[in-house]
Amino acid sequence: PPHSSILDLCCGPGILYQRYLRQKSVTYTGLDINERFIKRVNKMGSQGLVWDLHDNKPLPHADYVVMQASLYHFLPDPTRIAERMINAAGKSVIIAEPIRNLSAGSSVWLRKLAGRFSNPGTGQQHSRFNEQTLDRFFAHYTQHRVRSFVVPGGREKVFILDVTP
Repeated sequence: PPHSSILDLCCGPGILYQRYLRQKSVTYTGLDINERFIKRVNKMGSQGLVWDLHDNKPLPHADYVVMQASLYHFLPDPTRIAERMINAAGKSVIIAEPIRNLSAGSSVWLRKLAGRFSNPGTGQQHSRFNEQTLDRFFAHYTQHRVRSFVVPGGREKVFILDVTP
Protein backbone atom coordinates (compact mmCIF):
# COMPACT_ATOMS: atom_id res chain seq x y z
CA PRO A 1 0.00 0.00 0.00
CA PRO A 2 1.04 3.65 -0.45
CA HIS A 3 3.26 5.07 2.30
CA SER A 4 4.37 1.60 3.43
CA SER A 5 7.92 0.69 4.28
CA ILE A 6 9.48 -2.38 2.69
CA LEU A 7 12.61 -4.20 3.83
CA ASP A 8 13.90 -6.52 1.09
CA LEU A 9 16.36 -9.11 2.43
CA CYS A 10 18.92 -10.57 0.04
CA CYS A 11 17.67 -7.92 -2.37
CA GLY A 12 20.19 -8.67 -5.10
CA PRO A 13 20.33 -5.88 -7.68
CA GLY A 14 17.00 -4.43 -6.49
CA ILE A 15 14.67 -5.94 -9.09
CA LEU A 16 11.65 -5.77 -6.75
CA TYR A 17 12.22 -2.06 -6.29
CA GLN A 18 13.11 -1.35 -9.92
CA ARG A 19 10.19 -3.18 -11.53
CA TYR A 20 7.39 -2.91 -8.98
CA LEU A 21 7.98 -0.38 -6.21
CA ARG A 22 9.97 2.50 -7.70
CA GLN A 23 6.87 4.30 -9.00
CA LYS A 24 4.91 3.83 -5.78
CA SER A 25 4.89 6.03 -2.68
CA VAL A 26 6.80 3.55 -0.51
CA THR A 27 10.01 3.58 1.46
CA TYR A 28 12.27 0.77 0.26
CA THR A 29 15.39 -0.58 1.93
CA GLY A 30 17.34 -3.42 0.37
CA LEU A 31 19.87 -5.50 2.30
CA ASP A 32 22.44 -7.72 0.62
CA ILE A 33 25.93 -9.02 1.31
CA ASN A 34 27.02 -8.15 -2.23
CA GLU A 35 28.37 -4.58 -2.37
CA ARG A 36 27.85 -4.29 -6.16
CA PHE A 37 24.14 -5.05 -5.75
CA ILE A 38 23.81 -2.43 -3.03
CA LYS A 39 25.55 0.21 -5.13
CA ARG A 40 22.99 -0.45 -7.86
CA VAL A 41 20.06 -0.12 -5.43
CA ASN A 42 21.44 3.19 -4.15
CA LYS A 43 22.05 4.42 -7.70
CA MET A 44 18.35 3.86 -8.46
CA GLY A 45 17.49 6.35 -5.71
CA SER A 46 16.54 3.97 -2.94
CA GLN A 47 18.37 2.83 0.18
CA GLY A 48 20.59 -0.21 0.00
CA LEU A 49 22.78 -1.46 2.84
CA VAL A 50 25.57 -4.02 2.75
CA TRP A 51 24.44 -6.51 5.39
CA ASP A 52 25.47 -10.02 6.39
CA LEU A 53 22.21 -11.65 7.45
CA HIS A 54 24.08 -14.55 9.07
CA ASP A 55 25.05 -12.35 12.00
CA ASN A 56 22.64 -11.59 14.84
CA LYS A 57 22.31 -7.86 14.26
CA PRO A 58 18.64 -6.80 14.55
CA LEU A 59 17.05 -5.98 11.23
CA PRO A 60 15.70 -2.50 10.49
CA HIS A 61 11.96 -2.21 11.15
CA ALA A 62 9.54 -2.04 8.19
CA ASP A 63 5.85 -2.63 7.59
CA TYR A 64 6.63 -5.47 5.19
CA VAL A 65 9.73 -7.65 5.32
CA VAL A 66 10.31 -9.54 2.07
CA MET A 67 12.67 -12.30 0.98
CA GLN A 68 12.65 -13.71 -2.53
CA ALA A 69 14.35 -16.98 -3.46
CA SER A 70 16.92 -16.73 -0.67
CA LEU A 71 15.63 -18.58 2.40
CA TYR A 72 17.64 -21.63 1.30
CA HIS A 73 20.84 -19.66 2.04
CA PHE A 74 20.02 -20.21 5.71
CA LEU A 75 19.59 -23.99 5.59
CA PRO A 76 19.82 -26.35 7.41
CA ASP A 77 17.83 -24.25 9.91
CA PRO A 78 16.36 -20.95 8.68
CA THR A 79 14.43 -20.44 11.94
CA ARG A 80 16.72 -17.69 13.21
CA ILE A 81 16.36 -15.53 10.08
CA ALA A 82 12.59 -16.12 9.99
CA GLU A 83 12.27 -15.00 13.63
CA ARG A 84 14.35 -11.89 12.94
CA MET A 85 12.09 -11.11 9.98
CA ILE A 86 8.98 -11.47 12.14
CA ASN A 87 10.50 -9.21 14.80
CA ALA A 88 11.31 -6.54 12.20
CA ALA A 89 7.90 -6.58 10.48
CA GLY A 90 5.10 -4.28 11.52
CA LYS A 91 2.46 -5.93 9.33
CA SER A 92 3.63 -8.94 7.31
CA VAL A 93 6.53 -11.14 6.32
CA ILE A 94 6.44 -12.26 2.69
CA ILE A 95 8.71 -15.08 1.55
CA ALA A 96 8.79 -16.46 -1.99
CA GLU A 97 10.96 -19.54 -2.28
CA PRO A 98 11.70 -21.91 -5.18
CA ILE A 99 10.22 -25.38 -4.77
CA ARG A 100 11.40 -26.68 -8.16
CA ASN A 101 15.14 -26.32 -8.43
CA LEU A 102 17.53 -26.92 -11.30
CA SER A 103 20.27 -27.62 -8.76
CA ALA A 104 18.43 -30.79 -7.74
CA GLY A 105 17.74 -32.04 -11.27
CA SER A 106 19.18 -35.02 -13.09
CA SER A 107 21.39 -33.01 -15.47
CA VAL A 108 24.92 -32.57 -14.12
CA TRP A 109 25.45 -29.55 -16.39
CA LEU A 110 22.27 -27.80 -15.17
CA ARG A 111 23.11 -28.58 -11.51
CA LYS A 112 26.53 -26.95 -11.90
CA LEU A 113 25.11 -23.95 -13.73
CA ALA A 114 22.37 -23.48 -11.12
CA GLY A 115 24.95 -23.73 -8.34
CA ARG A 116 27.08 -21.06 -9.97
CA PHE A 117 24.17 -18.63 -10.27
CA SER A 118 23.02 -19.24 -6.69
CA ASN A 119 26.26 -17.86 -5.25
CA PRO A 120 25.47 -14.56 -3.49
CA GLY A 121 29.17 -13.83 -3.08
CA THR A 122 29.78 -16.22 -0.19
CA GLY A 123 29.98 -19.54 -2.07
CA GLN A 124 27.61 -21.93 -3.77
CA GLN A 125 24.51 -23.06 -1.91
CA HIS A 126 23.86 -26.78 -2.26
CA SER A 127 20.74 -27.31 -0.13
CA ARG A 128 17.28 -26.39 -1.36
CA PHE A 129 13.66 -26.67 -0.32
CA ASN A 130 10.99 -28.64 -2.09
CA GLU A 131 7.30 -27.99 -1.48
CA GLN A 132 7.03 -30.56 1.33
CA THR A 133 10.08 -29.33 3.27
CA LEU A 134 9.00 -25.71 2.87
CA ASP A 135 5.47 -26.51 4.09
CA ARG A 136 6.96 -28.34 7.10
CA PHE A 137 9.10 -25.34 7.94
CA PHE A 138 6.16 -22.91 7.85
CA ALA A 139 3.95 -25.26 9.88
CA HIS A 140 5.89 -23.97 12.91
CA TYR A 141 4.41 -20.50 12.45
CA THR A 142 0.74 -21.21 13.15
CA GLN A 143 0.68 -18.43 15.75
CA HIS A 144 0.59 -16.08 12.75
CA ARG A 145 -2.07 -16.14 10.10
CA VAL A 146 -0.21 -17.90 7.33
CA ARG A 147 -1.38 -17.79 3.74
CA SER A 148 0.44 -19.56 0.95
CA PHE A 149 0.13 -20.21 -2.75
CA VAL A 150 2.18 -21.64 -5.58
CA VAL A 151 2.96 -19.08 -8.29
CA PRO A 152 1.78 -19.75 -11.85
CA GLY A 153 4.18 -22.19 -13.45
CA GLY A 154 4.79 -23.91 -10.11
CA ARG A 155 8.43 -22.90 -9.61
CA GLU A 156 7.96 -20.92 -6.37
CA LYS A 157 5.70 -20.90 -3.37
CA VAL A 158 4.81 -17.72 -1.52
CA PHE A 159 4.14 -17.56 2.22
CA ILE A 160 2.63 -14.50 3.90
CA LEU A 161 2.81 -14.34 7.68
CA ASP A 162 0.67 -11.66 9.28
CA VAL A 163 2.43 -10.38 12.37
CA THR A 164 -0.21 -7.88 13.52
CA PRO A 165 -2.32 -9.07 16.47
